[in-house]
Amino acid sequence: MNAAPSLRHLGKLVAALTIVLVLVCAVMAGLARLGVQVPDHAMTRVAWHGVLMLPVFFGALVSLERAVALQRAVYLLAPACALAAGVVLIAGAASVAAQWLLIAAASVSLVASLQVLRKQPARHLGVLALAVSGWWSGNLVWAMTNDVASSVPCWLSFLVLTIAAERLELTRMLRLPRAARYAFFVPVASMTASLPWALFKPEEGTRLFAAGIVLLAVWLAKYDIARRTVRQRALTRFIAVCLLGGYGWLALSGVLGLAGALMPDHPWHDAALHALTLGFVFSMVFGHAPVIVPALTRLSVKYHPLFYAPLALLHAGLAMRLTGGLAGLFWLRKAGGIAGAVALALFALTLMTAVLAARRDRARRTGGRPISDSPRPRC
Repeated sequence: MNAAPSLRHLGKLVAALTIVLVLVCAVMAGLARLGVQVPDHAMTRVAWHGVLMLPVFFGALVSLERAVALQRAVYLLAPACALAAGVVLIAGAASVAAQWLLIAAASVSLVASLQVLRKQPARHLGVLALAVSGWWSGNLVWAMTNDVASSVPCWLSFLVLTIAAERLELTRMLRLPRAARYAFFVPVASMTASLPWALFKPEEGTRLFAAGIVLLAVWLAKYDIARRTVRQRALTRFIAVCLLGGYGWLALSGVLGLAGALMPDHPWHDAALHALTLGFVFSMVFGHAPVIVPALTRLSVKYHPLFYAPLALLHAGLAMRLTGGLAGLFWLRKAGGIAGAVALALFALTLMTAVLAARRDRARRTGGRPISDSPRPRC
């Protein structure tokens, strides 16, 4: 009996469970910040909410997707180190260990991105390398300053530019004007230039970052292929709805950031930050999860209109949270935070149900014979 497939399946299972653990702990720590009663262990990890969510969870998720796409086992060190950093923080060990694990994770991912860019020079791959450098820089800043707030702009650039690079890649199927293609790099340059500036002049740097966010949101809303695919049906339309809704939240986050709300001591900071992370980034996660899950796990996903239920709850909860934050109504902000957490749990349940439904359909078509699922192409 060949033990290699069993070890690979075990590794995937451990990675999946660890990613879920990190996300659950991050969400519970965020709820604890809003005064929600959570297990005592989560209460003691409140300070690590942002770290667990941004460089750990999303760092592991993005680097895992890239490692699987590149089909090089060595690149799996990136998500492994990122998840190990999360385990270190959850276990209550010294944060310095998590800091260096995250630096190692981003270093592996950055080397992979640069090697791919060298072999295949392309604009979207260049933006993707810039995104990973944002992850790496944020981890380094945290290790050098021990100040999480100083690292947040770098980590946000990692997420925003990663998504922007993927959308830029898909615009190759469109006949965009040359000016539009060059205009894409104005917000990219703005966000990239703002990161070192924000270290020395935080207010000016974060406002420049916010300006880049607004410009990127406008560009995506005008030129992204989702404007066309939203007219289609089923999963393709669902992805487009997620994207277009996310662009609205991205623009709102940028507008609030121009007013100074991306500064950690600003009264609207929670609103600006979660408009970007929950409204924009998690909308992208919701939209692409039915495509990413098959690519990572070889498990098919059967689309169902019920996918819209957690998406609607996510947006409704975020609207409540932002309204409460902007109006100074803490009870409404807290209710919106709880709704957002429920939306994430509901989406996970919906996704698992869709996987089981796809397996039942395959078993019915093949008479119960076990066959492996194959990944779907990206939309």
